[in-house]
Amino acid sequence: MASLLGQHLFEISGQGPPPQKDFFQLLITKDEVIWTSWEISVRLDARGAAPKELKTSHSDFIHQKMLQQQVGSVFGERILEHTRSLCQGKFDYLERLPDDIMLQILSYLELKDTTVLAQASQRFRKLCNSEMFWEQTVRNCCAEFTCDMEGIGNCMGWRKMFFTFFHTSGSKEQQ
Repeated sequence: MASLLGQHLFEISGQGPPPQKDFFQLLITKDEVIWTSWEISVRLDARGAAPKELKTSHSDFIHQKMLQQQVGSVFGERILEHTRSLCQGKFDYLERLPDDIMLQILSYLELKDTTVLAQASQRFRKLCNSEMFWEQTVRNCCAEFTCDMEGIGNCMGWRKMFFTFFHTSGSKEQQ
């Protein structure tokens, strides 16, 4: 499973909370946490200033309350908790599976189950609402798939095609 982890485990960037205008980036790699900040100022003496970068190990990050406060202040408590989890070695391997493998797994689920899964995360929502998912769903519903059907799916959209031709109107499995 460790091979599913890339070099970068998590990355986020954005502007700090008002009144400051500074820009921040948090990068978590397999080995370290990298906190980079750019001072945004209209003052002439601040123009062209190099970004400040702090690199620390995962275990050191867990003990650095000031850095944790900065991360929480800029990106919120949810991102801070996610960062702590990653630094403690708690990885969500399911989230890291490639889309084609996830689609293969989704093909074994009932439609109502994919509706629940879509609520679990942004990635699952995007995948469960993707044209790839709905094309797969239509193809699985139809034993004798034809080129004409593929043309209809590509033209009208696979999700619309599913609910128009394959979904029974009495069912409450709609997403």
